[in-house]
Amino acid sequence: MRSWNADSYDRVSSPQVEMGRDVLARLPLEGDETVLDAGCGTGRVTRLLLERLPRGRVIAIDASADMVARARENLPEVDVRRADLASFALEEPVDAILSTATFHWIPDHDALFECLAQALKPGGRLEAQCGGAGNVARLHAAARTVGGGRFADWPGPWNFSSAERAAERLRSHGFDEVRTWLEPRPVGLQEPREYMKTVVLHPFLERLDPGDRDDFVEAVIAQLGEPVELDYVRLNISARRRG
Repeated sequence: MRSWNADSYDRVSSPQVEMGRDVLARLPLEGDETVLDAGCGTGRVTRLLLERLPRGRVIAIDASADMVARARENLPEVDVRRADLASFALEEPVDAILSTATFHWIPDHDALFECLAQALKPGGRLEAQCGGAGNVARLHAAARTVGGGRFADWPGPWNFSSAERAAERLRSHGFDEVRTWLEPRPVGLQEPREYMKTVVLHPFLERLDPGDRDDFVEAVIAQLGEPVELDYVRLNISARRRG
């Protein structure tokens, strides 16, 4: 399970928050529902969700102890839990599930969608977005070039699914009214170093000696050129729990 620098992520995650706003806008809410935020991070999108539930309740889950601690600090009124989204269980199913910038960190999407289906009431909605096929491909190519063979055979911890494969999995695990689509969302970084260390290059850096990490980041930036633009491709998911 990956570790995260929650303080840094809280500072630099504005691109994820802006993408999260779009996903939240797709979720129909009356304001009195119980909604699961699946992969809450430090709680920045969770706060936006909470604002739409003046008479409702939010349960927020994340696998990272650091993220959970920061989310609890940021949102003491929210029920924040540490759990693996591929193996969690709730006491009672929820009315809806929201997830942003999370599913691509979970290798087993069959287990993920099965857990999400079990967590939803029949007829409940899932609205999600994560990295999809082709996500940050240029960045990863630059990192592998700079790595000089150290990452040549390493598949990485990502699962950047195609829209078609995600739809197939969702239907096989109890969802209908399934819509999945890929969306290019390039993000410019005027000050890229902290963002890249914390978010997109973190898995590479974990495999390097600490003394080599800053030089690696600088070399990747040199490969990409400044100002850095990340070639994000987002997989959007909209589905209903069958029943």
